[in-house]
Amino acid sequence: MDVRAQVSMVFHLDKCIGCHTCSLACKGIWTDRRGTEYMYWNNVETKPGTGYPTLWEDQEKYRGGWKLKDGEIGLRLQGKAATLGNLFHNRSLPVLDDYYEPFTYRYQDLFDAPPSDDQPTARPISMVTGDLMDIEAGPNWDDDLGGSQLYAENDFNLSALTDKERKALFEVERMIHFYLPRICNHCLNPACVAACPAAALYKRGEDGIVLVNQDKCRAWRMCVSGCPYKKVYYNWGTGKSEKCILCFPRLETGQAPACFHSCVGRIRYLGLVLYDADRIRKAVEVSDDALVAAQRDILLDPFDPEVIAGAKDNGIDDLWIQAAQKSPVYKFVKVWNLALPLHPEARTLPMLYYIPPLLPVMASMDAHGYEIQGDDYFGSLDQARIPLRYLARLFAAGNEEIVRAALQKLIAVRIYRRQETVGDGDPAGVERALSEAGMTPEEAEAIFRLTALPTLEDRFAVPPYHREMAIEATADPQARKQATGVGGLKPPARGP
Repeated sequence: MDVRAQVSMVFHLDKCIGCHTCSLACKGIWTDRRGTEYMYWNNVETKPGTGYPTLWEDQEKYRGGWKLKDGEIGLRLQGKAATLGNLFHNRSLPVLDDYYEPFTYRYQDLFDAPPSDDQPTARPISMVTGDLMDIEAGPNWDDDLGGSQLYAENDFNLSALTDKERKALFEVERMIHFYLPRICNHCLNPACVAACPAAALYKRGEDGIVLVNQDKCRAWRMCVSGCPYKKVYYNWGTGKSEKCILCFPRLETGQAPACFHSCVGRIRYLGLVLYDADRIRKAVEVSDDALVAAQRDILLDPFDPEVIAGAKDNGIDDLWIQAAQKSPVYKFVKVWNLALPLHPEARTLPMLYYIPPLLPVMASMDAHGYEIQGDDYFGSLDQARIPLRYLARLFAAGNEEIVRAALQKLIAVRIYRRQETVGDGDPAGVERALSEAGMTPEEAEAIFRLTALPTLEDRFAVPPYHREMAIEATADPQARKQATGVGGLKPPARGP
């Protein structure tokens, strides 16, 4: 057992209001430079919808992630022989039109316009070429158009639905959408790292954050194609690749990442999980319907004495183990089985999990709203406004039972809390609903409190970083002396 630590995340989709505050917080800190105009390390998509970049989920087009063939795992993008050819012409690389061409406005026209009866306008110009252009796309071009036939019908995940389900989804009275915030998943088996010919991408040993070494990057852009989530971007100004760094300078000082801290809906949870690196290969070689269960099996119980001993043997100290024991991510993913990975069929083992949206799933409506019919507490899932098959394609590689189990728990929590707060339910029926969902009242209460009433410390269990230990383990002797003062040298002065 090779115990390692990973900073992991959970997004609760029922709480996302689509305000894009997270995107702007990230944009203002990390991607406000020339060449990064089109980069959205954090973006919020409307689902159903085509996403950003357009149709990023279509791996027949972009060839991201890994594929399983004859029991062997390999990059979908290329093998060793194809790497050389892709250096010169990579047909799977997203082009600028798949994102949008960054633009600004020629504001000087407002001041230089001659006297006229017409209102002067500032013409849009490309930030890449400086030429006049027509604006045809943007980072949130299809925002809130879920259910519309303009964009939503092109959603890649709808291909799993029957014609009847697709038709029902676009009926006006059933039209629905939800929001899907996305950042880099900092995967355990990152395809971007494997795809880079220059070995410029790497995974930090202490916390699992995936980064790009700008000194090594040679602009081959295989990482852009290799990432199935298209969360690596090419800076056309510097000729280097860039991506979400999970705000590791903030984490190292005990703060949550900017997009997490600014989240209005408080949908984001961050915590440490312990995993067994020896199980990674086996977990990615299972069939699609077993991928979620295999990924859960990788995560280890931080209270298990054997796991604790293995963690200490690998240099994980007591404070990090305690952080793993407090982790809200471990509870949502492993204990309660509520949070699911995004497109696990890419076999990258993403460490960002989503609690699928429950929304108003009830299919029938009376004068007072959507209601459960009779004693069939979970029968409405079969006629949900968002088909189970769609959510399964998104979060469970097509395994509907895993999504059903998570939604049943969410419904059971609502039934339980309604009885607790309003008192209009049948206690025997509540008990039966909890039993059918495989829950106890104590577990339902714990889920409710971590969902609806969490404190900042409950949502963000940031482990205490020991950067001096990382420097001691990795830096050359001279750099180590300068950074730590060990060996007779004092650290640099901090100033007044």
